[in-house]
Amino acid sequence: MAESAAAPFAYEGLDRVIHERARLGGLTSLMARPKGVAFAELKSLCGLTDGNLSRHLQTLQEAGLVEVTKGFERNRPLTLCRITDEGRGRFLEYLEVLEQVVRDAAEAARGAPASASAAKA
Repeated sequence: MAESAAAPFAYEGLDRVIHERARLGGLTSLMARPKGVAFAELKSLCGLTDGNLSRHLQTLQEAGLVEVTKGFERNRPLTLCRITDEGRGRFLEYLEVLEQVVRDAAEAARGAPASASAAKA
């Protein structure tokens, strides 16, 4: 991820589709279960209502990050959610940028006390 020298903290790779808390939690859950997760289980893992999870999954589907399939298991309806190959790649790229944010913040925090002390002197 190339950073602009003029804006080193712009973090252009923080994908807004992924960065929303509920979608981030959903994608993390799906990354841990590449074969897919039942809708009801994903709802529980993320602490969302049916409607909220449906809306976030729709956004992720439209972006090509997840696929949702409806079928039956033991004569009962089953909605299965799975991260796509594109979704896996974009999520990993997102994590790289997020790790850089954490490194930059930690470096800035380590430098803050020294700067604050110097300002008081």
